[in-house]
Amino acid sequence: MILPEYGRNVQSMVDHALTIEDRAERTRCAQSIISIMGNLFPHLRDVEDFKHKLWDHLAIMSDFKLDIDYPYEIIRKENLYTRPEKVPYSLPRIRYRHYGKYLEEMLAKAENIEDPTQRRQLLALLANHMKRSYLSIAKEGNEGEDEKIIKDILEYTGNRNVEDVQSIRLRNGKEMAQRKNKNTMRRAVR
Repeated sequence: MILPEYGRNVQSMVDHALTIEDRAERTRCAQSIISIMGNLFPHLRDVEDFKHKLWDHLAIMSDFKLDIDYPYEIIRKENLYTRPEKVPYSLPRIRYRHYGKYLEEMLAKAENIEDPTQRRQLLALLANHMKRSYLSIAKEGNEGEDEKIIKDILEYTGNRNVEDVQSIRLRNGKEMAQRKNKNTMRRAVR
């Protein structure tokens, strides 16, 4: 069976329609087959182009040999198995993939904040987020992970706001892990 969702009986009706010699009679037979196919899936009647899809399915089930007056332009046999064109995706350059693209954008916005206390707070939040992201891919307890985060922030910002970045106090890895475990336990209790 070509389209098993319609069953053997519908397929045998299509095979019978192929044997009818009179074109008008064959067209009437095809219309009755379409109404039966529509009754098999009544929940799809509200879908746009439902009838058009049924006529396409009839053509597919007859292996495109059914010579009738189709009310719609049906799919061609050569277009049935063609692959769609590949969707182009933008692949922006991300310096460190484990931090993500949005972190780069947020660091750029942090540089433009006029208020120094707000800028320091945002940089501290971003630095702790970077450390959490870094710890998710690196072994915990790496020596110099805080220096690595600071160095990465300075690289992202082009060594601007050095005083703000160097004044950041990062949480230690154990503190982050304990906090994560507490949040997980709170969710489990709910």
